[in-house]
Amino acid sequence: MQLHACAASCYEFQQKLLLKLQQKLVFFMGYVVNRLNCLYRFLVFRVNPFWIHVCYFTLLSVACFLFLKAMGWRDPTYSTPNAFDLFFMAVSSATIASNSTVEMEVFSDTQLLVITIFMLLGGEVFTSMIDLQLAKTRYYDSLDRHHSTESGEIELGPMSTDVDGELMVAKSAGDQIQYLRYNCVRYLTMAVLAYFLAVQLVGILSILAYVTVVPSARRVLEKKGLDRQVFSVFTAVSAFANCGFVPTNENMVVFRRNSGLLLTIIPLVLLGNTLFPPCLRLLIWVLRRTSPRAEFDYMLQKPEEIGYYHLLRPLHCLYLVPTVAGFLVVQFTLFTVMEWDSEGLRGMTPFQKLVGALFQSANTRHGGQWVVDLSKLAPAVLFLSVVMMYLPPYTSFSPIVEDERGSTELGMVQRLLLSQLSYLFICTVLICITENEKISEDPVNFNVFNIIVEVVSAYANVGFSTGYSCKRQLKPNRYCKDAWYGFVGRWSKKEDNNLPGATDCNKYNTFSREDNNLLASADDGPKVAI
Repeated sequence: MQLHACAASCYEFQQKLLLKLQQKLVFFMGYVVNRLNCLYRFLVFRVNPFWIHVCYFTLLSVACFLFLKAMGWRDPTYSTPNAFDLFFMAVSSATIASNSTVEMEVFSDTQLLVITIFMLLGGEVFTSMIDLQLAKTRYYDSLDRHHSTESGEIELGPMSTDVDGELMVAKSAGDQIQYLRYNCVRYLTMAVLAYFLAVQLVGILSILAYVTVVPSARRVLEKKGLDRQVFSVFTAVSAFANCGFVPTNENMVVFRRNSGLLLTIIPLVLLGNTLFPPCLRLLIWVLRRTSPRAEFDYMLQKPEEIGYYHLLRPLHCLYLVPTVAGFLVVQFTLFTVMEWDSEGLRGMTPFQKLVGALFQSANTRHGGQWVVDLSKLAPAVLFLSVVMMYLPPYTSFSPIVEDERGSTELGMVQRLLLSQLSYLFICTVLICITENEKISEDPVNFNVFNIIVEVVSAYANVGFSTGYSCKRQLKPNRYCKDAWYGFVGRWSKKEDNNLPGATDCNKYNTFSREDNNLLASADDGPKVAI
């Protein structure tokens, strides 16, 4: 009897202890969530969005480096690269620059998946969704404060929502416009997310189907010990994010005769960058036809009121498509004329050459993948590539005359253009000064034009490189060994310190340009720029 009472007492004590621990855990979790919410609101409302992006890409780069450092390599006997080269690779992955200092085939499947995740997180489309989410939070808070002020309330409480999660419609017409714009941002976020997932999923399945069905492509992967699923996911994400990395050392050179694979990747490159705005407008138009909501009409008719950088005006989109096509035709024509009988296209059928030329042209502006050795291209082709890499993704030959506001923006763009050219000039000069000894001893490899190609490629987040060849040395070095990574991999570490700056400069300049309007109008008026 006493034993039974003791057991019951112990059980009761256990239950009370568990209940107390549960209450403390719930309290602790609530405290953590509250602190995280405070941190989130501090970042959204008190920190300049430019610095948010700087911190975001810095954290991505550091995290990618730590993951790659901690994981094993494909070959256990492989000599681990030094920390700076690996960190440079991490920065290139997170900022989708694809300037490589380590051969791709040394990475294990796990490391390749890590790089894939960080390419995904650093891509233009994904980061724009983060901007949308931040803008939505600021807009919601602005509406909340406006609602509380009109109600004569002192404390700010959360606004009530209906069953569908939409804001309650206000009585005044001004509030209705504000709520309409808030919902536009919300629906736009979902539309971009759907586009982001659908395009990459179709790309992954298409590439996987090709390398599974076509024996020649399958043999290449088997020979290199690459998993088909990992290759498909990595290549599709890299193409859509315009990173330019491919799990093979030779990039797409080993697949230059696989025209079907190249034709599968070309749309991913275009849909993830230059053709994203027209496709986004097309998606919104389809949504308006299937679901006639006021938000879709508003986004199509007044995209400037939404302020989303990638949601362009109708005429801008109209001229953007032929501009992209025109640039492709110019590059394609020059490439086929100058390189038809070149060493890089030797042994290929006329159809394979045409597809290879189209693939190379489509990747020149921002894609970064290649099917020929860039160092062996004709100078005219290489110079045109540098010009195309420098051009912003949404450049268009539009005869539209802007209003007074547009003229002001044009002046800002011109000033920004000059600052970007100045930055590229300074970066190139610094590299030439610090690399002066190698330029004197090895002028064929270390010439100024090759350095300009590398700097502009890093700045534009393309990743093109002329590489380095021991055969081009005027004074042969018997210890020299050719390697499948970029020209930057041969530079001294002090020059490498300059290139990550060029790699990030275009990213930060882009966000700085967007952040002039991004999230800034929520506190002042009904418009929120994103």
